[in-house]
Amino acid sequence: MTVGAKADGAGCARYTYRLRLSRSARRALEAEWDRCRWVWNECVATSKAVHQAAKASGERLACGPARLDRMLTEARKGAPWLREGASVPQQQLIRDFGKSRAKALKDIDGRLPVRQRAGMPRFKKKREAEPTLNYTKCGFRLKDGRLHLAGGVVVRPVWSRELPGAPSSVRVYRDSVGHWYASFVTTA
Repeated sequence: MTVGAKADGAGCARYTYRLRLSRSARRALEAEWDRCRWVWNECVATSKAVHQAAKASGERLACGPARLDRMLTEARKGAPWLREGASVPQQQLIRDFGKSRAKALKDIDGRLPVRQRAGMPRFKKKREAEPTLNYTKCGFRLKDGRLHLAGGVVVRPVWSRELPGAPSSVRVYRDSVGHWYASFVTTA
């Protein structure tokens, strides 16, 4: 599947490939997702706590990516199980949370009808949320037909076609049927 988009005058395209996973790679990706889901839920909790504190004090308090990055740094210092995972998808999850929250606040400020608004980010439940891990350029590499992810996870994509250029990011996700995919973003 290829989806075209324009960004800053340059064309970007997304190329999606099915992944063949070994049992250990599947366990590693699911463990990485558990850590990232915990980070997301901490971001939601922190955001709600800051909102309640701002509401009670009447001050304008912000819960931006800088505050959430500090929260992640402190959490990684205190939790060895969180340090076992790669920091790249955890940091990217904070960026995604920030974009999601900013879009919801923009819709509220723009007084869009409720049915058209993007909702505020919610807690991700273990049994309901499908795993999605985003890796930026420094978090993955392609070598010998394999995808090497940060944290030492190596997966084998089913290369149905060549990538037209070097990918700038990759999203590894599982669909509702249980199949894993890697979706690369390249400049077209």
